Amino acid sequence: QLQLVESGGGLVQPGGSLRLSCAASGSTLDAYAIGWFRQTPGNSREGISCISKSGRTTNYAESVKGRFTLSRNDAKTAVYLQMDNLKVEDTGIYYCAPGIACAGAVCIVGNRDDWGQGTQVTVSS
Repeated sequence: QLQLVESGGGLVQPGGSLRLSCAASGSTLDAYAIGWFRQTPGNSREGISCISKSGRTTNYAESVKGRFTLSRNDAKTAVYLQMDNLKVEDTGIYYCAPGIACAGAVCIVGNRDDWGQGTQVTVSS
């Protein structure tokens, strides 16, 4: 059974960069679309980026388009979210999750009960 673990979060100044990783175990990722979600203070969890099962298509929310880049390694064991030109409003907990397909920037994950701990991103001067 596929399990995903997020890492790479931290504290960064506005304009800085971070690279988040979503590492898979139990299965390779080519059977799943993989989405990144984030929960910012005072807001519900939102989908911000999604990569298709084939890995050929990536989609981004308008709030991160042009600043974030989603990719998958050739071994299909990890997905990466490169985040550049970070803004204070990017602060939040970031989660990755597997799904059946991308609906734009949102990965269709169904009724997911366990989101795990995610990785905290804090953008502050």
